[in-house]
Amino acid sequence: MKRHIPFYSVALIALLLASVKMEAQNLRLREDNIPEILQALTLEEKASLVVGGGMKSMMAGTLGEKGVLVPGAGGTIRPIERLGIPSVVLSDGPAGVRIEPKRKRDKGKTFFATAFPSGTLLASTWNEEIVTKVGQDLGNEALEYGIDVMLGPGMNLHRNPLNGRNFEYYSEDPVVTGKIAAAMIRGMQSNGVGACAKHYALNSQEACRNGNDARADERTIRELYLKGFEIAVKEAAPWTIMSSYNRVNGVWAQSNHWLLTDILRDEWGFDGIVMSDWTGKRNTAEQVAAGNDLMEPGYKSQKKEIIRKVKSGELSEADLDVCVERILRLIVKTPRFKGYVYSDAPNLEAHAMTARSAAAEGIVLLKNDGSLPLRGVKRIALFGNTGYKTVAGGTGSGNVHAPYVVNISEALAATGFHLDADLENAYQVYLKKKTKKGGFLSQMLGKSLPKEMEIPDALIRPDNADAALFVIGRQAGEGLDRHIEDDFLLTASEKAHLEKVQAAFHAQGKPVIVILNTGGAMETASWDSLCDALVALWQPGEEGASALADILSGAVNPSGKLTMTFPLDYMDIPSSSHFPYDYKGSSSMNTMKKYKDKGRENIDFTEFAEGLNVEYRYFCTSGKPVAYPFGFGLSYTTFSYDSLEASRAEDGTVKVSLRVTNTGDVAGKEVVQVYVNDPAPSFFKPELELKAFAKTSLLAPGASEVLEMSIAPYILASFNESTSAWEIPARMNILAGASSGDIRLTIEL
Repeated sequence: MKRHIPFYSVALIALLLASVKMEAQNLRLREDNIPEILQALTLEEKASLVVGGGMKSMMAGTLGEKGVLVPGAGGTIRPIERLGIPSVVLSDGPAGVRIEPKRKRDKGKTFFATAFPSGTLLASTWNEEIVTKVGQDLGNEALEYGIDVMLGPGMNLHRNPLNGRNFEYYSEDPVVTGKIAAAMIRGMQSNGVGACAKHYALNSQEACRNGNDARADERTIRELYLKGFEIAVKEAAPWTIMSSYNRVNGVWAQSNHWLLTDILRDEWGFDGIVMSDWTGKRNTAEQVAAGNDLMEPGYKSQKKEIIRKVKSGELSEADLDVCVERILRLIVKTPRFKGYVYSDAPNLEAHAMTARSAAAEGIVLLKNDGSLPLRGVKRIALFGNTGYKTVAGGTGSGNVHAPYVVNISEALAATGFHLDADLENAYQVYLKKKTKKGGFLSQMLGKSLPKEMEIPDALIRPDNADAALFVIGRQAGEGLDRHIEDDFLLTASEKAHLEKVQAAFHAQGKPVIVILNTGGAMETASWDSLCDALVALWQPGEEGASALADILSGAVNPSGKLTMTFPLDYMDIPSSSHFPYDYKGSSSMNTMKKYKDKGRENIDFTEFAEGLNVEYRYFCTSGKPVAYPFGFGLSYTTFSYDSLEASRAEDGTVKVSLRVTNTGDVAGKEVVQVYVNDPAPSFFKPELELKAFAKTSLLAPGASEVLEMSIAPYILASFNESTSAWEIPARMNILAGASSGDIRLTIEL
């Protein structure tokens, strides 16, 4: 018997099908429907989400072409319009938002960003509060320029002073690195934009950075090169982390399951996305399976590979889904998803003042024979190219298109000092002649410094000045490491000129002050006897020279301290022979080319043979002398420490407190560093390991402040490789010092 389906049933089914189809058509991404969106995505769309928007769009943005959301931004996440998934914009920016300042589509308008102080200087403040403020202002500029995620902060250790990107990193110590990075991330993300901690991990040189195999034991990796990232993850929860170009013990960091999943996610609890550094085509399926969620800058061939390998079973679609879901969870947090209408007009004037305040706290006074501050000094003879063309920051992705950079000469004049006009004119004429016009690469990477001007004897005139300022400038950055000759060391010309200036000015009893306008440590021991004062200005951002003038005049008391060691000699450094200090090649900036391992030591592979003996840990343990120790920095006043106390809470947290008193006659701030020593270690431990630090408020003469610090158990612990476990000693010495070479108080816990 033939059954007939009632007409109303057929109509109902049709209506339901139409409803389902319409619902699918109306499906849009929301914060609460990510699993539903994941189900609705096709395989092609999933592959599109995990592969960035492509180099073409990034280059178009750099050139200011039409059709780009934010010209000059570093990369994107691709949109899926049918499901309401917007594009997400990523921008370089450890020291400021790096976007194109001028655009063809907006003629007559500029899009400058504040050049904040470099990472080296920010860490030298030892002030988490002011770094958070910098992060807030930087993040606000990102928000108002339409950026969703900032590619910073940079967190690799200063394993060796010749690393070209040390200027954008924080320290040779992981606790300083982690705490300062966490402060920066909290500040950035308070605006509702994401931060991207980079480069994870062991990206400690630029030479062959896209292929180098960093070989280190597990304890060294965990205690030094991962610890800063761990602190940042646990204390600031960055939205994203960038995996580095290099290999780690033979495995690409970008496809290293142990780094990206076992440690980062399973051990530390990271719940954001991992994106690759801007790498060429590697095994994309391996990266996805390891937990590298987003491939940047992104290539069509990578999408095709994912689709092909999922279909063939070489890549699990479940693994792909995990990455896609993480990316969707990132997208729903972004300003672009939330419909924020950005102004393209952040308050650059206010942010410049933050940059100036931060610079003032990170400038380090290394030597002072009483010539600073410059009391009674009105006339200054200013020597050195970068006295007149000051280096604000490093090159590469850390470069910022700032509205201006205050030069030291301008800052001194604005503070009321009078410069030797003939000397200034000679430098200005020379620099105008020698400064090359910037092309495309200089827009991307910044301009190189011209050769230092030869100073005519006739212009070394102590009769025309009350003091001499001699500025030593260095530039470094992405793609190239520094070298010993004419970089870490003074050039022969610089040394000869400094000797002439010193002889002429000292003959009349007038001081010579040297300013280091550099991104990191230099050799100073062979020549600092030629100067009466030595100041590390670093690469201080657009307003750093103004901060320097404040310190030289005495309007501000210096309070910065070193976050790296200045050795007596390069070869004293424990990693000296395990770093490509004599390599003349580049980092292979064109990372799209297929990398070929030629087995070159320190190029294709680098042995981290020094282990835990990185910089101050080695110098303090071996007793080897240095020029300026880790944590060192002078003030115009003096401080005393007393009442050191330490206790251990039930959860293992160690609480430390002490009182600091300003015993001088000038108001100032002091940085106190807390180190730990194991008096009876069961396995090797360095003599000193920094575990906490704090900076006082501005203390008037005679005033005191009690500083309180907490050390979490995971920061206190050492990794025992024989048991594969973290261990905290039952007994330890707690040491409070003004530097690693100036321990003031010790207590046993």
